[in-house]
Amino acid sequence: MPSRSVRRSVIAALLAAALALPATATRAAPAADPDRGGGVTAWPELSETSRLADRRSLVVGDRAYAMGDETGRYPATGWHIRGEMGGFWTPPMKMLDGLWFAVGDNWLGEQIAATRYTTGQGYQRISYAPVDGVGITRTDFVPDGLRSVLVGLTVTATGSARTVDLGMDAHSELLPAYPWGWTKPSAATANLPDTGSYADGALVFRDRGTPPGMAPHDYAAVTGSNLRPVSHALGADHRGPQDPAVICPAEGTAPPRCDDSVFGKGTGGRLNYRVQVAPGRPKTVWFAVSGSDQGLSAATKEHRSALRDPAKLLKAKIRSRAEIAGRTVVDLPGDPLLQRSVAWSKQNLADSVQEARGLRLRDVNEGKDYPAPSGSLPKARWYGAGFPDYPWLFATDGEYTAYAAVAAGQFATVRDHLRALRDISDQVNRRSGKVVHEVMPTGDVYFGSNQSAGNTDETVKFPSVVALLWRWTGDDRFRDEMYDFSVRNLRYVYRELDDDKDGWPEGLANVERSGMGAEKLDSTVYLARGLRDLADLASSRRDKAVERWATAKAEEVERRFESQWWIAAAKGYADSIDDPANPANDNVPIFQRHWTGVTPMEVELTRPGRPLGPLASAEHGLIALEQRETPCYTGEFGLFHTGSGPTSDPAGNAGPSCDPVVSAVKSERSIFSLNTSIMAVAEGNFGRLGPQRRYTTGNARIQLDPRVWETPGAMPEIAPSPDFIANIDRPFYDRSMNLQAWGTYGVLWPVVHQHLGVSPSLGRHQLAVVPQLPPGQREVAASNIRLGRGSIDVSARRTGKTLHTDVLVDDVRAVLTIGAVLPAGAKAASVRLNGREAPYRLAPTARGTELHVVARTAHSRLQVTLR
Repeated sequence: MPSRSVRRSVIAALLAAALALPATATRAAPAADPDRGGGVTAWPELSETSRLADRRSLVVGDRAYAMGDETGRYPATGWHIRGEMGGFWTPPMKMLDGLWFAVGDNWLGEQIAATRYTTGQGYQRISYAPVDGVGITRTDFVPDGLRSVLVGLTVTATGSARTVDLGMDAHSELLPAYPWGWTKPSAATANLPDTGSYADGALVFRDRGTPPGMAPHDYAAVTGSNLRPVSHALGADHRGPQDPAVICPAEGTAPPRCDDSVFGKGTGGRLNYRVQVAPGRPKTVWFAVSGSDQGLSAATKEHRSALRDPAKLLKAKIRSRAEIAGRTVVDLPGDPLLQRSVAWSKQNLADSVQEARGLRLRDVNEGKDYPAPSGSLPKARWYGAGFPDYPWLFATDGEYTAYAAVAAGQFATVRDHLRALRDISDQVNRRSGKVVHEVMPTGDVYFGSNQSAGNTDETVKFPSVVALLWRWTGDDRFRDEMYDFSVRNLRYVYRELDDDKDGWPEGLANVERSGMGAEKLDSTVYLARGLRDLADLASSRRDKAVERWATAKAEEVERRFESQWWIAAAKGYADSIDDPANPANDNVPIFQRHWTGVTPMEVELTRPGRPLGPLASAEHGLIALEQRETPCYTGEFGLFHTGSGPTSDPAGNAGPSCDPVVSAVKSERSIFSLNTSIMAVAEGNFGRLGPQRRYTTGNARIQLDPRVWETPGAMPEIAPSPDFIANIDRPFYDRSMNLQAWGTYGVLWPVVHQHLGVSPSLGRHQLAVVPQLPPGQREVAASNIRLGRGSIDVSARRTGKTLHTDVLVDDVRAVLTIGAVLPAGAKAASVRLNGREAPYRLAPTARGTELHVVARTAHSRLQVTLR
């Protein structure tokens, strides 16, 4: 481990880099791996200099976040409450529309141009052109655990000493995350007029009262600095260079760029400061935006905590992100873009963590109702789906994101996410077993109650995520905590969602489009996996009754799956069956080319005595994957939502045709990062790591390619696509999410689980590491892959005709099976473990032939020489 003095110097260097102090300028500072020690790597930053006013910025902590543009201004953003989803938030409420700064009479981002936007891991920085011998940089970050956003302005005198007149404008918008713009009640009803005042050197904003038909609330925000202002002003505007404001209408045509919305009922204020700056001695002035839905006293407490020692809080933020960076550290010399994407995807996951307290649970029935709360939850913590319009709790998103999170070693948030889903579902749905779909940080359940259709796929996926976490951690207590709910999940599906008793679950799933049959492919696929995973959980608890029930149901689904769902003419699987508009259609397949057609190849089934493998048959899986690689389904950045081909839709077919089947819907050639992730994982399950690279690269590019990204380092919801204009060219109130957590699934899981072959079952004290080298790559490696309370290092390489697999195990209590996937057609001439001939077993799998050796040492070296 590095010494304390080394740690201090490293954190000091990182802090200097974050604030862009002259000692480091814009150069990346070194960061020691806090868990492993020994190595020093470059601390990454990503910068952008073009079209900064057209790009969204984002800083996130678990109790607050802020979004503006990359010049330091705050355009009206988002569409759930049109124009109000940006600015400064502390769940479950918004605090400010924005915070603007001026040097003298010149506004940063307007008269003083922003020249560079930089994303660090845990912070952002904006550099401005010098003015009157003064240089300015702005550093924003959000301390975890505090309901505050901190902004540091570092002022540098480039010549003689200066007295700098510094101004700050703030415009409030205290309103809850729900209701939205179109719900009943609407955001217009829920949002009461704000009041502004000045107290103890800070601006104080309040929104107190009882909106019609709603409970009383007491929202407060406090904005100020660690300097004492020399003067202040209050007024209705105070939006810096965005006065007078351009107002976005609630719907319909709007100006290309707005400053506020019709829902806005905020007010403003200004604080003026005088800063003495000596040459060569930069000075950082810290500002905080703090708030609470529990009144002014709580907001003031947060504000004082934030400004007590901002530099210390920034050090803590950097340290926590360095610890995250130090887990699952991969070395992919043959694919450096994917290596960088792994690093940034870990940070994207950390940026997605949200927490709210005092949730009052109610079923709002897709925005149609607003009943009295049916329950409460003291605290919820989760992976927010996407910013700015989806930073709340989703089952679907979290269940996909969990696979990326365990590969990154972020177990705690997965636990919290599952607990929140269970606790809310059991209260709102009266322990039916149904999983809620979408929950606001207020506690309002928009979709997924017993009275609504909900999404069947997320109910059947829940047991699989419980099993996933149990296998990667060996946490029997958590397994036991979630077990009853997991059983009730699948019992509910068979009890309530199979009216015709044909074994195929009914209800909505991931694709919420018209013309689909009552029974969806992805719900069936994830049910097959969920049944096997529930049987595994039951077996580990010696619950023979549930094990037998789940196993029998799984075997029935698997036995009948191919004959029911495969469509030979389409070279793929039906999207759904059983058209409700046609009673004569009794489970006739409906083919619409949606991305969910890949899910039979994406899932892995855990079956006793058999290797992990997909639901799709080997024959059909390969045919379907090759078809999805064609231009009918795949574009530059990945997999289309809905492929192109013959259609009866009046819009016709906008793309090529790769099969003769006539669909009833038009193509939707939008490339979601989730769709591409599903395809990447599916390719890897079949050992197709050459074709897979097209999809891992697609997600990596929209995150890291300056020609494509909007916010550097953030993987968005939707890539630039034939049917989706890039976010940067769309109005701020009509964009997809600039950070969407689920896309990380298509980066972290393929690398850790498929390339490196890490497949734990720690609940059964077993660990398999069976790597597969991607074509053309000689080596892949990773260190500090977390498993339970310990970790492993893995490397796989090829020299000539020899495959090498090295595994170093640290505090992982499991029997290790070490191995390699043999190249197609190859056979083993010799197998040596730690230099000695070793017995081995060959296992045919969808990935190829796996060679397995049982290892009994902490550091195991396998050499397989091919003939």
